[in-house]
This record gives sequence, structure tokens and C-alpha cells, in this order.
Amino acid sequence: MFSPLQYSYTADDEYDALPPLPPQMKAPPKKAAHLLDIPTGNNAWSAVLQQAEIRRRKRRQTTPEHPSRALFCLSLDNKLRRTCIKLVEWKPFEYLVLFTIFCNCAALALSTPLPHNDTTPTNSVLEQIEYIFLAIFTLEVVLKIIAYGLCLHPNAYLRSGWNLLDFIIVVVGFLSVILIRYNVQGFDVKSLRAFRVIRPLKLVNGVPSLQIVLNSILRAMLPLLHIALLVLFVITIYAIIGLELFCGKMHSTCYINGTSKMPQVDEIRPCGEKGRHCPPGEECKDIGWEGPWHGFINFDNFGLAMLTVFQCITMEGWTSILYKMNDAIGREWAWIYFVSLIIIGSFFVMNLVLGVLSGEFSKEREKAKQRGDFQKLREIQIIDESFRNYMAWIRKAEIGNDTNDGTENDVTLDASGDPVKKEGTLETHCGWLYDKLRYIRVFHAYSRRRIHTMVKSQTFYWIVIALVLMNTAVLASEYYGQPQWLTDTQEIANRIFVILFSFEMLLKMYSLGITGYFVSNFNRFDCFVVIASIIEFVLIFKDLMPPLGISVLRCVRLLRVFKVTRYWTALRNLVASLLNSMKSIASLLLLLFLFIVIFALLGMQMFGGKFDEIFEVEEKPRNNFDSFWGALITVFQILTGEDWNEVLYTGIRALGGLGLVGTVVCVYFIVLFICGNYILLNVFLAIAVDNLADAENLTAAEEEEQKKREEAKLGAEVKPNGDVQGTDPANTEAIETDEKSRGETDENPLDENEDHPIERGDNEDNAGLNGDQVVETEDEERTTARPRRLSELNIVEKVKPIPPYSSLFVFSHTNKFRIFCHRVCNHRSFGYIVLVCILLSSISLGAEDPVDPDSVRNRILNKADYFFTAIFTIEICLKVVSYGLIFHPGAFCRNRFNILDIVVVSVSLISMVIKDRAISVVKILRVLRVLRPLRAINRAKGLKHVVQCVVVAIKTIGNIMLVTFLLQFMFACMGVQLFKGTFYSCNDKSMLSEDQCKGYYLITTENHISKEARSWTNSKFHFDNVPQALLTLFTVATFEGWPNLLHTAIDSKAEGHGPVYNYRPFVAPFFITFIIVRKIFV
Repeated sequence: MFSPLQYSYTADDEYDALPPLPPQMKAPPKKAAHLLDIPTGNNAWSAVLQQAEIRRRKRRQTTPEHPSRALFCLSLDNKLRRTCIKLVEWKPFEYLVLFTIFCNCAALALSTPLPHNDTTPTNSVLEQIEYIFLAIFTLEVVLKIIAYGLCLHPNAYLRSGWNLLDFIIVVVGFLSVILIRYNVQGFDVKSLRAFRVIRPLKLVNGVPSLQIVLNSILRAMLPLLHIALLVLFVITIYAIIGLELFCGKMHSTCYINGTSKMPQVDEIRPCGEKGRHCPPGEECKDIGWEGPWHGFINFDNFGLAMLTVFQCITMEGWTSILYKMNDAIGREWAWIYFVSLIIIGSFFVMNLVLGVLSGEFSKEREKAKQRGDFQKLREIQIIDESFRNYMAWIRKAEIGNDTNDGTENDVTLDASGDPVKKEGTLETHCGWLYDKLRYIRVFHAYSRRRIHTMVKSQTFYWIVIALVLMNTAVLASEYYGQPQWLTDTQEIANRIFVILFSFEMLLKMYSLGITGYFVSNFNRFDCFVVIASIIEFVLIFKDLMPPLGISVLRCVRLLRVFKVTRYWTALRNLVASLLNSMKSIASLLLLLFLFIVIFALLGMQMFGGKFDEIFEVEEKPRNNFDSFWGALITVFQILTGEDWNEVLYTGIRALGGLGLVGTVVCVYFIVLFICGNYILLNVFLAIAVDNLADAENLTAAEEEEQKKREEAKLGAEVKPNGDVQGTDPANTEAIETDEKSRGETDENPLDENEDHPIERGDNEDNAGLNGDQVVETEDEERTTARPRRLSELNIVEKVKPIPPYSSLFVFSHTNKFRIFCHRVCNHRSFGYIVLVCILLSSISLGAEDPVDPDSVRNRILNKADYFFTAIFTIEICLKVVSYGLIFHPGAFCRNRFNILDIVVVSVSLISMVIKDRAISVVKILRVLRVLRPLRAINRAKGLKHVVQCVVVAIKTIGNIMLVTFLLQFMFACMGVQLFKGTFYSCNDKSMLSEDQCKGYYLITTENHISKEARSWTNSKFHFDNVPQALLTLFTVATFEGWPNLLHTAIDSKAEGHGPVYNYRPFVAPFFITFIIVRKIFV
């Protein structure tokens, strides 16, 4: 017989899930069954499981077709071939191959390249192990060829591109072994063995998700090829132009008079007759100087010109090239070449790659939408909403007798509402025990219902949010050098918060049940954070973990900040869409890691130990390929584009300079930069754009569902007890609050005075005579968070009559002078004249001489400024007379763009009236004249709509910035835990602690010895407190100078201790993870 105790089950309202129904209970509502596409009836859930099992078996039975004969002699009945087929399709065999690939990658990573082709015992052992890997891969190739055939059948081994890659790797491996064994002269065996680094690509053949992501990128190769041809065309054109203009211009520099010796300076710079002049005692000559950057960046030949142009397009170091060219030929016109190159090449052409990738992802999203996969997340939300009543019905069935008064006349009801007959068992023979158990059961059900109501209330939610914010504030209050009382207070507060959040978790577990509690992803997340906090305190109490691990565990509590997104619809949908795409992102991250590993291993083969040969006197750069870990960081740095050109110059020097080898080096770095930065990292942006579309669609769908719920609520029947039918009473308050929070306005704040438009006639003059103003309007459409493209805006010129109110309390709407003013200010020629004056006045502002305010040029420009201000004043007066000032609808100041015009003109008038330039107010007012170009927005319709689209997009940008700030805040608090007080150093590098950094030390140069006091100073960017950590991470997010900060963190040791070279290389993932997360979400 069905008992409420046997089937107790509840779930969180945000993630409700249905339990298996007992045979005695009715089937779920037909609406819910229809949404799940399941049959209704008592065995509905069993049918779903059976259908899933059938589909799973069909997938298992799907096997590739094998050719009837392989290698012309092995049929399908051959025992050897049948054994090979079973073996290569056996899952453990696939896992063995993958494990071998991982081991091979580890062996390649453990090898240490040394200068002058030296070796170590470890390298020798790894070379012997290489034969084992080669034997295993050879066995795999042979087995698959026997099983599938070689190449003559449709499903033969070499018909697959990934199998062909495996075959080439094995053949090259055997070729290198043969050359080494027989000591063949004339072949560079090391270059052949470099092909081993592509073995990690075999992982793609064994991981289906990697194949899907890589195939999606490969499908975009055709449009990317078109973009590549366009980029190549732009680079070629600018290289030819640079070759004609700047050939041989960067080899002249300053020499000591009468000698061929260069002066001792920090940086050698070009010089020229029209460029930089040499100081006294020196003369500018061209007698063989290779040029800046070791002669690698110039326009002396077509190849170097293309390399120089490509570096400028990447926008890394292009300003240095511009300044060097200014030193050589002067600064009059060289900037035109470089600025136009950046605008056309970087801002336009290279960003087309992102457009192509985003377009390909949009196409895939449309296909997924047609299949129904795109709306999967929304369907889950709809199902959850539909099942709320069903779950409430289950809860009422569980506690059906909790209202009984305990008398003997009580009747127990089953799930269907029928009375259950009491038989002479427990109640008859042990009535007192039965009453006791029954009382406990009723009290338990009653308590669960009351606690469930409490934890689902808005009050409880806001209490939890307040605790989360207070806990976050306590974690964020930590800083370097804080007093001991604050440390003790933080420890006590953290313990209290752990206890409170543990109590919250227990309350939810009791009210929802263990199974129901873990249905919600938010509850799983809370449980993980609480358990991590408890483990942290246990480890601190027992001293079982070093401080670094404890700091990482403590930072887990910061994840609670994301609980604020639970009832913020737009933000919750944005986070949900991002999390929903984590599978694609994870596959892409794995592909990115594979890409970095391959190029790091290849870099070790090419440059390992080579940098030491050219930096025997100088300090070797930190970005090198002398170890696998250093190679990984260097490759990732190149992917971000930071100082990749410096690594390129060092690589060319390490392999002997320009020439054939130098060309190979350039190809390595250019392919790495293009494939990594412009393709793989831009795929993250394409996914982010796709996620924004998903989030906006989810928000729009929820708003539509909200309207339907409101309509249903208004039409619902009211029960006698006051509950609205079809609504869970426990959730009514939450739903109403959520409805209020979702209210949005679709009004356009920039066009408040453009009401009651009428279409413009063909005759413009007649329109002016009729008192109609030309305005720009759009077809009425619903405004969403995503701005429409300008090409989608249906702009129609419309006019509105003169407002039927008196202007300035003097001019009626029929006044002839007012009609004349209206005709003049709306005449097209007048608008063009004003627009030209705006452009000329903006140019005149840029032409002023800021050094000498009383120069002749400034006096002429001041006269022109009087003229432009007069024109603008006349325009304002005409429009004020025509439309009125502000007191009635349609007045001039009712438009925000017109207010901007009045402010700009008023600033100009006030600055003219007050002549004394020494007054600070006048200086500020003259500075405000820079707002004058903004007046063109109200007159250029395309520019105006761009601004309107930006304003509409501010809401979505705000949500993204909030998520970004939460992530950056979490990483900032984590950085404080990891690095506070560890970025200090002594100016005397031999002193490694604050206690030692005292007194004086000697500085020795070539001709002088000086004494300087030791000082213990902090880095410019550090993590001593949360605000400074936020600023530091912001600089990392800009990709500017982040490698130096990374190396500072790697060298950090402890508070009060100076840097130690490569002391903590394991902190690098902190910065790399932050950069990748910021790249994904921003």
C-alpha cells in the first residue's frame, strides 16, 4: 500500500525534477507529458527508459563497414583479419593508444635541450624509450591496415586524414632511425626528429569532441582563405609602397667626428638631414650600421618590408617603427603611411577574421535551432515551470494527514484521495506505539513543509545574500601589513560564516530531501563551497597543508558571489548560456592546449639551448625554449601578442640571422601568431557572441512566458481558501517580485520630441512653407538588448509641424517670422552649411598652438572661432524661435542632442565674453570646446543611429561588465591570498630579505664607483590589497606588459623575502587562467 513516507520527494523550484511514480499514483499532467514527449499513463517513465535504452543499443550497434578484402588477400573470414578488427575496435586498445600518446608527450616534455648539442643522461634514456613508442605506433598502423585495408576501398586506412597523419609520423620516425643507425651524412636528422612533436595530434583522432571543434574550424577555412588573400594583398601593397618610400633610410646613425665609432648610448637611433640631428661632436653617416632591431625590421627588400608591415598590422611595436622612421626622414608625412596601415590593416581587415568565425558559428547555431537543440536550456525551464503544480501536489500527498487532530476518527488518505482501511495489525495490537510513530511522522511532515516554506521565502533569500556579501567583504578586507586584531576578527568571522552556511545547507537538505537537494545545480554548488570551507578549517587546525593550498581553498568561498545572479533574469540567463556552452569551450580549450604543446615542443627542437649562445654576456631573456614549462609560457605569450616581435628577433639571431634559416624562423612565429591569436583565440569571441544571442533569446522567451502567466493569473479561478488556481502559494511572492524585476522600457531616450510625425512630401520648399520640420524616424519595432544593424534600420524622412504653442510666450504658431525661421533652419542647404562649419571649427581647434597662446596662428584661429560661434548662435536662435525653448511638448530643449548644442555654444560665448585667460574657469570652458565635434551627431543620420545603437546596447554591455567585474574581483581576492607582500625587492640584488636590505652598497661602472643607500621597495603593480589587485589584473587583461608581472610572481617567495629566480613556476596558471577567462567572457 502506498505510504507518504515511502515516496517523499521535493526539489528546488528552479531545478525541479520528477521522481519515479508508484503504480498507485496517477500519471503526471498531460501538459508536462507532452513537453517531455512521453506517453501518459501509469508506465510513462518506464517507457521513457525503454526508449532511451533502445537508442543506446542502436548507437552501440552502429559500426563502420569493412571492405570484403584487405591487401588483396585477407577476406572478412580470415582469422587474422577478424582478430585485428576486434582488436582495433576494442575500447581498451583505444585507451592504450591514447595512454601511449600521453606518455610520448611527457617524454618529449622531459627532455632538456642544451647548447652546442650537448646531452644529459636523462635525454639519453628518453631517446631509447622513443623506440618503444615507435614500435607501439607501428603496431597500431599495421593492425589498422590489416583491418581496414590500405587505400583502395572507401573506408580504407589512408582514406582518413587523421590516419594519414599517423602513417606519416610513423614513416618519418622510421626514416630518422635508419639515418641514425647507418650514420648517413648530409641529412639533418634533428630536423626529421622534429616531426615527432606532431604526435600529440593523434589525440584528435581518439577524442570525438576535439574532432568536432577542429572540423568546425576547418569548415571556416574557405572564407578565412578569402580573408587571408585580402590580408596578403594589403600587406603586399603597403610593402611595395614602403619599399619605394623608405628603402635604405634606417642605416644612418651618429658617429664621433672623424671616426667610425658610435658613442656610448643606451639606444642607437637613426638620424637624417630632415630627421633627428646628431648632438655636437658627432656626425650622421651611413657606413654600415645594420639598423635598429639588428637589421630585421626595415624596408630594404621586399621580404623584410612584408615582415615589417605584418608586425605593424599586429599592432605590436608599430609605434617604435614609426618613431625610428621619424628619426630617419622627419615627422611630416611618415605618419600617414603607418596610421593608414593600422586603420585599414588592423582595424578593418584583420577583424574580418572574427566576423567570419562569428558568422560560421551563427550558421551552426541556426542549424542547431532547427534541430531543436538550441532551445534545450529554455525547454528545461519551461518544464520546470509546468511541473511546479505537480510537485506541490506531491508535497500535499506526502503530508496529507498532517492536519488530523489525533482522534480515533481520523481517516488516512492515499495518493488518489481514497480512504485507507485500517486493518488489525500495528494499530490494533500496539496502539500506543502506532500513535507515537504517527505523531512523529506528522510532526516530521509538518516541519518539512514549514521549513520548505521558510527557505523558499524572499526573506530567507535576502538574508543569505546579505551573508554572502558580508562574507565577501570579510575576505576582501585582507591586506598586507594588517594589524593582528583584524586578522583574528577575520578568522572568527570566517568560522561564523562557515557555520551559518552549513546550517543553511542542512535546512535545505532536510526540507527538500537529499535527492531533491542535489537536483539543483545551485545547491550542488553551495554544498561544494561549504565542504571546501570545512576542509579548510580542518587543515588549518591540524596543520596538514601549506599556506598556499589553504589560500586556494579559502578562495573557493568567493564563488558564492555568483548566487546574486539567481533572481536577476538577464544576468542569470547570460551566466546560464555561458555555462551551457562549457562543453564547446572545454573542447576548444583542449584543442588550444594541444596547439600550445605542439608549438612548444617544436620550439624546443628549434631553439632549445640556442639563446644561451647569443646571450653569453647579456642576461638571457625569460621567454625562451630551454625547458618545456618555459616554452609553454613563451608560446602562450606569443598567442596574446605581447612582445612576440622581440621573441622573433631573438629566434632569428639564435639560428644565425637572416637567410634561409631566418625565413623558417619567421614562418614558425607568423604561423603560431596567426593560427593562435587570430583563429583559436577569436573562436572564444565567436562563442561569446553566440552566447549573447542565446542569453537574449532566453530573456525574451522568459518575458513572453511571464506575460502568459500574468494573463493566466488574471483569468484563473480563485479557490475558497484564497489560493489562485495554477499557482504555488509558496512561490507567489517570489514570482511577483521577479515580475517586477523584469520590467523594462522600450522607449528611446534620444527622441523625446519626435512624436506625431507626418510623412514628408516630395517638395521640400512646400514642406517648409507648411511649417514642417524634417526628422528621421524608424519603423516601430520592439527594442531588445541586442542593437539592430544599421543596414536593418528602415530610415524614413518624416516631418512634424510647428508645435501649436507660443514660442517664448511671444510668437504664435501662425506668426510669419516664426514660419520663416522654421523654413530657414529646416532647409537642406542651411543644414549642410552648419555641418561644414562644425567640421571646420573642429579642425581649427586641432590646429591651435598650445605652446604659444599669443602666436599669429592662434590669433587668426580666434577670429575664425568668433565667426563659427556666431553661425552656431544664429542656428540656435532660429530653432528656439521655431520650436520654443522648453515649456511645451516638441520644444527645442526637449531633445537631448539639442541640449548638447546649447551647452557647446554657451561655453564658446562665455569664454569669449571673459577675456582673462588666467582665470581657471575660462581655461576649463575653453577645454570644453572639444565637445564641439559632437554636434555633428545630430546632423549626420548614420552617426546618430550608431549612437542610438550604442545606447541600446548599454544594458547588455552592463550585464557583461558586471559578470566580468565579479570574475575579476574573485581573481583579485585570490591574488591577495597568493601574493600579498611578496613583490618587494631590494635595490641591492644581493640582499634577499627586508632585514638585510639596510645600509649602503657600491655601484661600479666603467669609470666611476658610487655609494647608494639600500631601499626595500614594492613593485609598481602588486597584490597587497584588493583595490590594487583589481588594478593589477586590469593591466594583465589588456595584455600589455603582463609577462613581466608573471615573472615577478614566479620569482616571489614569501612575505619579507626578496625574489628568487623561478622559485614558484606553478603560480603561472593563475595568470594564464585569468587571461583565458577574460578572453572567453569579454
